[in-house]
Amino acid sequence: QLHVVESGGGLVQPGGSLRLSCAASGFTLEHYAIGWFRQAPGKELEGVSCINSIGGTTTYTGSVKGRFTMSRDNAKNTAYLQMDGLKPEDTAVYYCATESFYCSETVLVHEYAYWGQGTQVAVSS
Repeated sequence: QLHVVESGGGLVQPGGSLRLSCAASGFTLEHYAIGWFRQAPGKELEGVSCINSIGGTTTYTGSVKGRFTMSRDNAKNTAYLQMDGLKPEDTAVYYCATESFYCSETVLVHEYAYWGQGTQVAVSS
């Protein structure tokens, strides 16, 4: 069965960095878009970033542009979210999700069928 699993979360100070991983199993990631989402305490689920299969093009929500970078390694069946310059506002549970489609302009929850369990990111002094 198709699964994705996030890892790499943790507690960091403001200005710190983390790299989240999204590992796929049960299918070949090569032909799937990967999205990252987050849910901060008391707030709704927010699309953060996505990366496409064809061409590897990426999309980011405005609040993370210039700080977060997505990449993928199809040989390892894994996608990554490199987070630099972390801010307290980035504190959330981060989820990866995947679907066989082309993501563009926005990262929307309903576009993704397969979701991971989430990994906690906390940015605090």
